[in-house]
Amino acid sequence: MQIRFWGVRGTVACPGPSTVRYGGNTACIEVRCGKRVIIFDAGTGLRPLGIELLKDKRIREVDIFITHCHLDHVAGLPFFEPLFCEDYVVRIWAANLAPSSSIEQVTRRLMSSPLFPVQIEIFKATIEFRDFQSGAVLQPCDGVKLRTAPLDHPDGANGYRLEYGGRIFALVSDTAGFPGNRDADLAWLAHKADLLVYDATFTEEEIVSRSNWGHSTWVRGVRLANESGAKKLCLFHHDPSHDDDFMDAVAAEAARARAGTITAREGQIIDL
Repeated sequence: MQIRFWGVRGTVACPGPSTVRYGGNTACIEVRCGKRVIIFDAGTGLRPLGIELLKDKRIREVDIFITHCHLDHVAGLPFFEPLFCEDYVVRIWAANLAPSSSIEQVTRRLMSSPLFPVQIEIFKATIEFRDFQSGAVLQPCDGVKLRTAPLDHPDGANGYRLEYGGRIFALVSDTAGFPGNRDADLAWLAHKADLLVYDATFTEEEIVSRSNWGHSTWVRGVRLANESGAKKLCLFHHDPSHDDDFMDAVAAEAARARAGTITAREGQIIDL
């Protein structure tokens, strides 16, 4: 299993000279399970990922799993190059939208006037929209098991636990985390994970005035990693106001608190 970060920011993309080292694109993570490509979230980082995928003629199908449909997690969908290829199959998954909505309806609203100049009919790929409820166990392809659980976030969000080849990748973002309403779910998702990617948007000082925003801190990430027995913690969903120097300080402090803690950077690759 190989993980590559294409977007590590939350809220809004923030490219510029002060975010060069950690990156400015919003949430998008590529996970390679053998020859299969599984993508978590479709933020602005999805665009460069799509361009890179087209260079590999052996890959002609991908699965995209959305944690939730806030704009920073879906804004890249209209710009995902494989969607414009006739020989591609793209499956887009999302939880907890039914029965009042669906991931197809969300995509159609995103690509509708006056928000967007063209509709999804412009896509040439075979697109499969798949809705499910948090708590479901999914098997998008042979050998891959994906366990899910709800997260503590406005409008709801979904956490993922991917099991493949004896390795475990857990994505716990966006969530308020410990203390919160989903403690048991978080611990279950992260249990003995080889890599736990966790929402560390705020510092402990910042979250005091933002406790109901549905985001967490690196301190709570360390606590969850310790309590769940996760092997490696990776901080993710960085606040756009945190520039590279600020992130360096966060990374150093978190690594001192839990040795080996990673602070995700755009383009970073982790092999499990």
